Amino acid sequence: MADHQLTPVFTGLRFGLHVLTAALLAVVVVRIVAQPPGHPALAMGLWLLFALIYLAGAQVARLRSAALTYCWLAALTVCWLGQLVLVPEAAYLAFPMFFLYLHLLPGIAAPLAVLVATAAAVLGIGWHSGFTPGGVIGPVIGAGVALLIGLGYQALQREAVDRERLLAELVAAQNQLAASEREQGMLAERARLAREIHDTVAQDLSSIGMLLHAAERVDPDHPGAEYIRTARETAGTALAETRGIVRELTPQALDDGLPSALRRIAESTPGVSVTVDAPEIVDLPMDLQTTVLRIVQGAMANVVQHAGAAHARVRLGLSEQELALEISDDGTGFDPAARKAGSSDSFGLHAIQERVDQWGGTLNVTSAPGRGTTVTARIPRAAA
Repeated sequence: MADHQLTPVFTGLRFGLHVLTAALLAVVVVRIVAQPPGHPALAMGLWLLFALIYLAGAQVARLRSAALTYCWLAALTVCWLGQLVLVPEAAYLAFPMFFLYLHLLPGIAAPLAVLVATAAAVLGIGWHSGFTPGGVIGPVIGAGVALLIGLGYQALQREAVDRERLLAELVAAQNQLAASEREQGMLAERARLAREIHDTVAQDLSSIGMLLHAAERVDPDHPGAEYIRTARETAGTALAETRGIVRELTPQALDDGLPSALRRIAESTPGVSVTVDAPEIVDLPMDLQTTVLRIVQGAMANVVQHAGAAHARVRLGLSEQELALEISDDGTGFDPAARKAGSSDSFGLHAIQERVDQWGGTLNVTSAPGRGTTVTARIPRAAA
């Protein structure tokens, strides 16, 4: 079992079971020695075999083989029944056997095995001492207590597994968000450098080239005209290289513009038909375009993983005041108020919310069970 916060509880329960079994085995062996049954050697042999098989259970558990586990449990049961025929005190061993059945057997087989073991204990006691109310009620009460404890153990185990899964999803989402934020920061810095180079170095080189070209045309026969021509060509080469650097600093996914990048996301979304409605010309800073791209990618990932949708639509609108991005689908939907904070789809929405918040925008999620989901992000143009 994986390590988690409830591990001490499970360890304590297993330790208690081992201590109980050891104590009951001690009671049985004292009875065999103090009041030997009809076949003391056989009784002692079965007792020793039971103890050895029980100790071998630790090795069986490490192998994680269901078939081997069932064989181990069957062998332990046979030894216990053999002791029960010879020694009445062996009926007490039914109590740890109850827990083993409940823990190791699947489904309905576990309570059925407990019922059969209870009947065997009652018959064993009646075989040796006659049937009495105490001899019947004792094993029945023990079986009831074992069932209640076993159900509580299984509930704790399920809760531990759920916590482990949610913790793993949380860690994965946090790592993804951190990586996404680092990537966004890097892209924003690259976009800033691209703008700076374009607006300063590239523009200056373009101006220098134009001035040199004008000077060359004023007096083409001047003795220094050849040097002017060489300087103009050098400036042109430097301008071309500078523009190449600007292109390299631009995110590759946005080489053909934001609408084309959104359409590529739509085409690569598996199992969902995605329609993109976006202006062909989007005059936005590169870091804001990258934010829009990442929001759509995160929303499409949620649609594929959780919505079960057949169709989705991405709408991008621009006004003088704001950028509006809407992603809608015809999936199963959900109740936003009842959405678990630890669920993996809420992690995706949380990442989208973080991106929108970085630009001082607002995010609205509209959904209902069976009515699909609409995610609307609005970012003020002033922030851009």
